[in-house]
Amino acid sequence: MNFAASNFSFFSLFLKADFVVKFVIIILIAASIYSWAIIIEKYKLFKKINGSSSIFEEQFWSSKSADSLYKKLEGYNEDPMANVFKAGMDFMIKNKSRSASTQERVLQALSGSIDKEMEVVEKKLTFLATVGSTAPFIGLFGTVWGIMNSFQSIAISKNTSLAIVAPGIAEALFATALGLLAAIPAVVAYNKFTSDSRRYSTRLENFSQSFISIT
Repeated sequence: MNFAASNFSFFSLFLKADFVVKFVIIILIAASIYSWAIIIEKYKLFKKINGSSSIFEEQFWSSKSADSLYKKLEGYNEDPMANVFKAGMDFMIKNKSRSASTQERVLQALSGSIDKEMEVVEKKLTFLATVGSTAPFIGLFGTVWGIMNSFQSIAISKNTSLAIVAPGIAEALFATALGLLAAIPAVVAYNKFTSDSRRYSTRLENFSQSFISIT
């Protein structure tokens, strides 16, 4: 019983697998590890920027003037909302006019800054989407290839007993299992972080409107 169990262990299945199936397994494991690294990174990032933006908003509404807050933030670039504020102030300092056209250009400068900040926030999310959509098919490819090899082995040995068939089928199905294991967390994380990103983008846009209205 112990020997049979060891034959179906992860390491045993990997060693006995065909070269193509091994390559598929390595790709899926690497994709899964990198996906989890991105998930942890984005979780920390959203936690950080939501907290820092809340602190900045308090400072913004409690400050005596936008100019005093701008001077206080010199050299600070850790918070996207503060960076948007600084981009708006930079433009207003260079353009002293307060005409309607100037306000429109300030709004454009703020929008450009928001787009720039959101590019950083959303970086690597496409990798999660790619893993979520392709990993099951990569795993399925490994499974189909493995089953083809199993049938070839059966034809050569002319033995259809379960002891001969089961190891090859297990190796093949293992690739599909890894594909799903990589895809499911990636899809869940992508959907969550995309939703978080949309909410944060809306928050920056609302702040930019508030900034325009009081300056």
